[in-house]
Amino acid sequence: MHADETVMLSGSFEANKEPGRNSLGDAEEQFDRLDYARQILHTEARALQEVAERLGPSFLQAVDLIFSCPGRVCVTGTGKSADVGQKIAGTLNSTGTRAYVLDVTRAVHGDLGMVAPQDVVLALSHSGESEELVRLVPSLKQLALALIALTSQPRSSLARMADVAIILGPIQEACPLGLAPSTSTTVMLAVGDALAFVLSRMRKFGQEDFARYHPAGSLGRRLMKVEQIMRRGEQLRIAPAAETVRQVFARCARKGRRTGAVLLVDQTGRLAGIFTDSDLARLFEQRRDAALDRPIAEVMTRTPITVAVGTRVWDAVEIMGQQRISELPVVDGEGKPVGLLDITDVLNWMPGETAAESATRARAA
Repeated sequence: MHADETVMLSGSFEANKEPGRNSLGDAEEQFDRLDYARQILHTEARALQEVAERLGPSFLQAVDLIFSCPGRVCVTGTGKSADVGQKIAGTLNSTGTRAYVLDVTRAVHGDLGMVAPQDVVLALSHSGESEELVRLVPSLKQLALALIALTSQPRSSLARMADVAIILGPIQEACPLGLAPSTSTTVMLAVGDALAFVLSRMRKFGQEDFARYHPAGSLGRRLMKVEQIMRRGEQLRIAPAAETVRQVFARCARKGRRTGAVLLVDQTGRLAGIFTDSDLARLFEQRRDAALDRPIAEVMTRTPITVAVGTRVWDAVEIMGQQRISELPVVDGEGKPVGLLDITDVLNWMPGETAAESATRARAA
């Protein structure tokens, strides 16, 4: 296309635009769209309120079945219900109830083999008449311990064949055509959350359990214990406080990764003080060479700030930042050093922060 043709087309486009309007519409249309978006959210919110009031004995029966189940929860459904099932299974797994997803199409071609006699099936279908799922139900009932239906229709085929049916009741879809799954999937997700969290509370599932199941996530990292990242064993430099500075550093010299601090202990093995590489550098800077042959107890930091075994890393890093320290000893119940949290151990640990930001936060410079 030639340049003059481009100009003509551009001019034609500008000429066809109505005065005072842009491609996004005028202010009134903008308000209408926003108002409609709010209506959609209100519609779904009302449905959640209504379903919450309808929950009854069948919900508790489903909870009891899953809680006493010696196997896992098999979550299955078709279409958008299958997508909802993926999320429900994930929430169950991360909150203490073992679950897996069974693809309805693959099930009839051999994947039914993953269903065990100790498992409970949670079948999802808004209408309760999904052809592929309804055909699969007899096989699931033969293979599993019990079948729970999550559906809106109390007289549907799925509800009638289930051992327990959680009935959501009539639901108005937020879709303007009343066809696309919208409110119904929102409600199913919410009821799935309710199942998972009620079960989690019954199992007394705590923060430590959550961290164990989320070792790589930011939430899990917030709950990690110092034992998981602290330096220990041969990585520590531990020496008697009665020895001289020179003796201590000769004793603690070793190849490989080392800490930036020496932990000094008394005769009982309890932590008495800490002496860092920075402390040693200051002795040289101040020309206090004679101190090298004096007991390190004279120049160490006495009664240093410590944390106990079992402290969360997040809390330990907060202490390091507040106290502006780069090394934090970890002690056991008797006050004996068992580890050391070094600033470099947390550089890439802080959730949602870069290494540089983590270092700045911990140093509180």
